[in-house]
Amino acid sequence: MSASAIAAPRFRSRTVTKPLGTRLLSALVTVVIALGAVIMIAPFVWLIVASTHTTSEIFSSPPALLPGSHFWDNLTGLLTSTQFGDAIRNSVLVSVIFTVFGILICSAAGYAFAKFSFPGRGIMFGVIIASLALPGQVTLVPLFKIMVELGWLNSYQGLILPNLAMPFGIFLMRQTMQAVPDELIHAARVDGAGEFRTFFQIVLPTMRPALAALAIFLFLGQWNDFVYPLIIQRTPDAYTLPVALATLHGVQSTDYGQLLTGTLISIVPVLALFLFLQRYFVAGLLAGAVKQ
Repeated sequence: MSASAIAAPRFRSRTVTKPLGTRLLSALVTVVIALGAVIMIAPFVWLIVASTHTTSEIFSSPPALLPGSHFWDNLTGLLTSTQFGDAIRNSVLVSVIFTVFGILICSAAGYAFAKFSFPGRGIMFGVIIASLALPGQVTLVPLFKIMVELGWLNSYQGLILPNLAMPFGIFLMRQTMQAVPDELIHAARVDGAGEFRTFFQIVLPTMRPALAALAIFLFLGQWNDFVYPLIIQRTPDAYTLPVALATLHGVQSTDYGQLLTGTLISIVPVLALFLFLQRYFVAGLLAGAVKQ
């Protein structure tokens, strides 16, 4: 018998063909997702294009769809007509300090609610959850009165301190802390670690995704806040970015080229932060969803 006759049998590869209905459904889902992406991206693209045009070009018919040559003119006019540099500095300082201390306070409170038993723990946490349903506008008047009594109007501490204990942040960190094994904390205590060392060196390093998600929420909330800074800050040199941009709306006319240029600049730090922390963001939101 020849070698070819005793060779190993050949197997024909079979291509698995999906049913026609499944392929049509996949194509339809792809088209819907693509249309949704275009709808979501289109306003941002228009913002970039419009920031390079003058007001008359923005409202021309047909509208300008390609970038123009007036971006630097709009930026120069923005810097000269408003104290935009001071607004950027104020927003960066307030948002960064608020985010750092907000993470510390929310994570410490979440750790206490998740891993310690003390009288009134359930009632206190219930009050925190109930405060999530309370509109921020309800507390504006009493909060303003407190700031007046403390002499904190037109100050950084007036912007930062009142909202550091963010209820949603405490809830998020408490749910995430519950997934930390109690054995890990007990082992650290047996080895002689104090509560602060256990919290900062054992617990927090395991919470990086949740901390990143919390950082995004805190920074976004403070960076985009408009109503409270508008009430607290009284002079142009103390304005944050949203308040400074609102001053560009004139009674008779508005320079939309400058306004959209300022809006584009205000988006850059938020976009950079999200891109830097995006790999932790989804994991942080899902952390604590399943209790071990």
